[in-house]
Amino acid sequence: MPVLDDLSGLEFEAIMVDVFSNYGYENVEQTPQTGDEGRDILMEETVNGQRREIVVECKHMDQVGREIVQKLHSAALTHDNSAPVRGMVVTTGIFTDQAKEHVDKIRAGGDGMEIELVDGNRLREISEEAGLDLQNGKVELVCRHTLPPGDIEKPVLEQFDSVNNIEPSEIGSIESSVQFYPVVSIEARTDAKFETSVGVIHRVNECDTFHLRGNSSQPKPIDDSLQQFLDDDSHQFVELNDPTVQEGFDSITIERFRHAESDFKEWAADQVKAEHTETVEYTGKNNVDYDKECVPSDSDISITNLTPMYVPRIRSKTRLLEHGYSLEYDAAGENHRIIENGIFRCNHCGWSWISLTYCENCGSINCWRHIRTERVEGTPVCTECAVTGRFALRKRFFYDKENMEQFREEFEQYSPHKMILENRPAIIGFVLVVLVALIYLL
Repeated sequence: MPVLDDLSGLEFEAIMVDVFSNYGYENVEQTPQTGDEGRDILMEETVNGQRREIVVECKHMDQVGREIVQKLHSAALTHDNSAPVRGMVVTTGIFTDQAKEHVDKIRAGGDGMEIELVDGNRLREISEEAGLDLQNGKVELVCRHTLPPGDIEKPVLEQFDSVNNIEPSEIGSIESSVQFYPVVSIEARTDAKFETSVGVIHRVNECDTFHLRGNSSQPKPIDDSLQQFLDDDSHQFVELNDPTVQEGFDSITIERFRHAESDFKEWAADQVKAEHTETVEYTGKNNVDYDKECVPSDSDISITNLTPMYVPRIRSKTRLLEHGYSLEYDAAGENHRIIENGIFRCNHCGWSWISLTYCENCGSINCWRHIRTERVEGTPVCTECAVTGRFALRKRFFYDKENMEQFREEFEQYSPHKMILENRPAIIGFVLVVLVALIYLL
């Protein structure tokens, strides 16, 4: 059977015909490609000796909302059939809270119509009960909860707060996008006992925890830093469809799990076997030494918990004058794990482990090697945007040519003594040289 991800909507409908036929529904038929009026599949069932027709709407998509349920309700009500009719919406994804609430509203409406919602998890259960293989990417694991994104501006402001010479009011608007990417947490318990003619030679009684990426071509572990982040017991989950979860983002991406629950369990079982396989030396009753490879069997391993979750990966962009700053991080409420920090970094050399200062003239962030004091204003200016001029043999930095010319006019009016003071480092150096010479002469 082909992989669902590679199918068109019509091909998905054809597979659902096979699923429902094998599950026990009768006269299951896919309607013509045109003019189905929201009736993708028609089939029948017998309940308490009475035949009933079912109008099915198939949606091969991540998320089904209220509008699809409304369409199916209308199609079932207007279906020309003498027998009782009910409706069904089947999807490989999930149903929004609004879709579920609308089903409850229909049920309470009194028109006698029953609507059944079959999400990806239920579809997989139906296929297994029907004896069909809709695993290994054909019907993916479905997840409805995520770690909360938290305050999406706070991590950005915290990074700017570490930069000198910038106030929160200067930061302005922050553009943020979020990618909800799937992770599966698995807890496995191994209880294995290995015996020979001399008795028990080895035992395994261990609990293992795995965190796997849910969107990779094959299940594989997440990186260590993310695992440490997720191991924090304080994390709380929220509904993915909660409006407050997606509020404030300029763009939202929700990645699908690429495998069924059984795939992740099989991967964990294989890892447990590999980790706890051990070659044991023992002496038989005949006083001969033997080696036995002790490999836990499937019956020795139990998956005690499998938790799918989404982790929000947030990417923010902030524009300050001529420069843009990005920050990428994983969020779990007020906690976050920074992946890429484009804020606390010198714009000119990339240094990020030392004090940084903001240049109000061009919007750059700079390390000490690329920041100077503007001669007229007395505030920081970076070496890249500053206009420079030499006064008393010393290089001075200015916001622009106007500031430099203003200072030049003032400088020309200085007394010789005041001019010399413009190059205090040279004066100090000269004094030190004289002192050293006098000491040497004395």
